[in-house]
Amino acid sequence: MTFDRRHKEEMPVLAICYDFDKTLSPDDMQAQGYIQSVGYDVGKFWDESNGMARDNDMDGNLAYMYKMFKEAEGNFVFNKKALMEYGAKVKLYPGVEAWFERIKQYGKELNVIVEHYIISSGLKEMIEGTTIAKNGAFEKIYASSFFYNERGVAVWPAQVINYTSKTQFLFRIEKGVLDINDPGVNEFFPPEDIRVPFRNMVYIGDSDTDIPCMKLVNSYGGHSIGVYNPETADKSKVFKMIKDNRIRYFAPADYSEGSELDQLLKAIIDKTATYELLEKKHINNTVETKEVEKANETLSTLAMAERIENQTGKPIANVLNITSTLSEALSKYSEFVNSEYYKNLLKIFYPDSEDKDS
Repeated sequence: MTFDRRHKEEMPVLAICYDFDKTLSPDDMQAQGYIQSVGYDVGKFWDESNGMARDNDMDGNLAYMYKMFKEAEGNFVFNKKALMEYGAKVKLYPGVEAWFERIKQYGKELNVIVEHYIISSGLKEMIEGTTIAKNGAFEKIYASSFFYNERGVAVWPAQVINYTSKTQFLFRIEKGVLDINDPGVNEFFPPEDIRVPFRNMVYIGDSDTDIPCMKLVNSYGGHSIGVYNPETADKSKVFKMIKDNRIRYFAPADYSEGSELDQLLKAIIDKTATYELLEKKHINNTVETKEVEKANETLSTLAMAERIENQTGKPIANVLNITSTLSEALSKYSEFVNSEYYKNLLKIFYPDSEDKDS
């Protein structure tokens, strides 16, 4: 089975990864229509879901997906179309609609490719129902999702993403191995083949569930940003995250042009453009140095081979079957049966040996 993989670009790539609930939207997506439609109070729904997880040693995300599935019975057909319709009702923070293309264009002006990714424990189907997803804002949406039967009705979880499993998608983005079933994410990639180095990653989130991703991005020189609701201006979570070294920056979740977050992202793009020019210079210098060293080794080998040929009167390539370097060829001494030839080699490499013996 072959997978579509992305490879390193000529221009640097900056990957901006977003949580969804309370990062791009002010509330949980399920609480913006679905929970109410099945006759539940929002708080009660989450209390029961979390209780089910605790009582059964169950993943919290599996618990809420199961509860959504069960509570839909008798109310509506639980299919992808219905979930996308609920997603279309999800409210977004100010400026989100125009944010993605504007930031992309800013990067383009500085020769930086900007890509947007979702990494969320929310529902992929609901995110796909939002206007921003329909407009193609995201390169990839990594989120929990359902498996549907032949009638299109959800019957089983297809993908469940929790706060720790989120981190695998950062490595997929790093290597350009975006398909969730592609085992290539575990392969070794030389640094020069890495498509998106962690230094060129931005992770934007709002809470504890984002901490593993934030910490990973921070640890490798990337940029983690905590956002908070601009209406309540409650900074308690971002204060804690910056105190615990989980994030480098925080800003209100206002994505409008000229906002604090807008200026911060543009500054990161500026830094990426400048740094990658320096990194490219460093890589080119390193490659040139290695090429010159290799050329000098080759010249040295050829000179030594010529010296041996002159001393012995025999083509060394024929006698030793040289295929790469002289050192490899000389390792075949034990195979020689011509003792006179061996003595001549000793004279070349140890010219003082005869004097010492005498």
